Amino acid sequence: MKCLKPIIIKQNGGEIMDFTEKTIQRDIKYSGRIFTVTQDIVELPNGKTSTRDLVFHTGAVAVLVIRDGKMLLVRQYRKPLEMHFLEIPAGKLDSKEEVPLEAAKRELEEETNLVAEEWVKMMEMVSTPGFCDEKITLFQAKNVTVQENAKPADEDEFVEILWMPLEEVMQKIQTGEIADAKTIIAAQYAWMHKGE
Repeated sequence: MKCLKPIIIKQNGGEIMDFTEKTIQRDIKYSGRIFTVTQDIVELPNGKTSTRDLVFHTGAVAVLVIRDGKMLLVRQYRKPLEMHFLEIPAGKLDSKEEVPLEAAKRELEEETNLVAEEWVKMMEMVSTPGFCDEKITLFQAKNVTVQENAKPADEDEFVEILWMPLEEVMQKIQTGEIADAKTIIAAQYAWMHKGE
């Protein structure tokens, strides 16, 4: 499944409405190793102008692993929200040119010491299209085994690995204990396809 394609809807056989905003000016406010922040002046479809604060991101990957009815999760602290989160293994692309599958393999091994025999690209999704272009590619890793000489985790990354029954994951989504969007999407996919 692909996203990131324009959606065109005709209503009552009418004309297709185009809401494209033309960039008139772009000012880079910050550029770091993970993202760039800009302030754009855009021309709206009605000819007026407006300002957009935007974030451009290298992209990310996330990995769904189900084994014996349990979902692989990592517990880690997320500084922007000042709390711990339960999430599927994930990480950023090192550059826009990095192949997402290679990044997914790296992240799974670094975070969990696991490698997979089979990889399935599930979907591409955008998390916050109102202001950020980050695209997350979600993979499913199958037939995972422990890698004895695994790649070391990043020095600034601290995670706890958990195998949680899928039913419990779904309950924690309902109670808000799992609130990470990519993890919720992966869990719902796994729930819909359990037993396949």
